[in-house]
Amino acid sequence: MKKLLVVVVLTVLFVNCKEKARETAKDTSSETTMETSEQDEWIVLFDGTSFDGWKEYGKEGISENWKLEEGAMVFYPPTERTQGESYNLISSEQFTDFELSLEWKIAEAGNSGIFWGVVENDSLGQPYESGPEIQVLDNDKHPDGKNGTSHQAGALYDMVSPSKDVTKPVGEWNSCVIKINHKTHQGSVVLNGEEIVTFPLRNEGWDGMVAKSKFADWQHFGKYMTGSIGLQDHGDQVAYRNIKIRKL
Repeated sequence: MKKLLVVVVLTVLFVNCKEKARETAKDTSSETTMETSEQDEWIVLFDGTSFDGWKEYGKEGISENWKLEEGAMVFYPPTERTQGESYNLISSEQFTDFELSLEWKIAEAGNSGIFWGVVENDSLGQPYESGPEIQVLDNDKHPDGKNGTSHQAGALYDMVSPSKDVTKPVGEWNSCVIKINHKTHQGSVVLNGEEIVTFPLRNEGWDGMVAKSKFADWQHFGKYMTGSIGLQDHGDQVAYRNIKIRKL
């Protein structure tokens, strides 16, 4: 009788242990799947090791002016260039509604920018002719920093000023998250963890902003919901890294 009782107890303990193991494995599997799913939402546009997925605007490849250094893409402006020659980068893939995350570092007195909605055609020589720009700037030493706040770092260039200057000193990395959602007609810029710019998209609010800007009579400006991401050659050294995007 005692032997039978021991066998029953051991059997119950064994079954309970198996059930707990199954539940633990199930929970772990669920957590892993969730983490993978969240990570899979982001598309890495630049992993720090190659220029795969990028090209120069209006060209087939990338010139030696762009270099890979310590996990970043760094632009070194040429000492001489022919009139109209530029080395803007654009993504090979095009996007419509997205959240773009990256880091940028500008040289002293430098200027650059981040575009979206960029298209290439024979009538357009520069990405800014179609793509709106989020400004990248040394606010203190570049003339644009004194040329109205809508030209300062983080601004929707020439249209919406940042609510405050949250840029880090020249030589330090700034984190930037740009959200473009045509479904909700909303865009925003978060710089170094603070939302500093919000703006309307594809509605009367957007049209009103453009009408009051330098782009009022530009035929192609801001007209394309789907286009490439662009990084500007404004003639100054600039670096970008950790570039990823999430479709909305």
